[in-house]
Amino acid sequence: MPSWQGKSKGSKFGYSCFVFLLKHGGVVPAYILLRFVAFYFFAFSWSSSKPVYHYFRTKIGYSRLRALLSLYRNYHVFGQTLIDKVVVMADMSNKFTFEFEGEHHLREMIAGGKGGILLSAHVGNWEVAGHLFKRLQTRINIVMFDGEHQRIKDYLSGITGDRNMNIIVIKEDNSHIYAINDALSNQELVCMHADRFLPGNKTVTVPFLGQEARFPMGPFLLAATFRVPVSVVFAFKESATHYHFFATAPRQYHGRRNQGVETALHDFVERVEEKVYRYPVQWFNYYDFWE
Repeated sequence: MPSWQGKSKGSKFGYSCFVFLLKHGGVVPAYILLRFVAFYFFAFSWSSSKPVYHYFRTKIGYSRLRALLSLYRNYHVFGQTLIDKVVVMADMSNKFTFEFEGEHHLREMIAGGKGGILLSAHVGNWEVAGHLFKRLQTRINIVMFDGEHQRIKDYLSGITGDRNMNIIVIKEDNSHIYAINDALSNQELVCMHADRFLPGNKTVTVPFLGQEARFPMGPFLLAATFRVPVSVVFAFKESATHYHFFATAPRQYHGRRNQGVETALHDFVERVEEKVYRYPVQWFNYYDFWE
């Protein structure tokens, strides 16, 4: 996956413009500006548009026209999810509503006293629902690549503040493994995306949306090694102000480690496929996923 380098597009100026509009005008003017930003990427960012257009044509089966229209909608919805994330994390006034399907599964994980792992993918807007997990009254640990530009991270940290979230950064010396172990030992939840990897990472190849694709081995190896309950979680935007959260029943992956990795990966891929077909426009991987 050499086309993804662990960094997201965007600049501090771009974020500050949207935050200014959110503070002084609310979501509506930010959404209006977003229409032009989305069209810019749709018209001029061929490097990210090509793989998403190809995804709509070959994986979802859309016609050329519908694929083009869906490509613009994809950029527009992606921008909305970024705006929504800032609004929710910063506790700005909003009219967002949330439907939590499977929340009782997460409560079961917490009550079990073993901690747990939550796996998700770069589809929908899981981060928005993630910041509402304070209702679960437990500490959330987010595992992520340190790919954002530091100045943008610092700027957004000043806007959103701390919400009882702990960030565990993936490092080459594998020190993040010890941090994950400590979190699980403290009966906390550990959340991570399980659909991207950097060059050099160990991967597993499986059929996904009709074609072989590589997934990182790390998240599934953790699930099989620590043998704690694992749930697959998503949150999708269903209207301008409504999100639908999903959490699967927790499962532990016992047996031989390789078998546990394969079973965990199979369960994850099956759930992601199911949600991608249901919400195809909310696929936010802007590179050739099947490369």
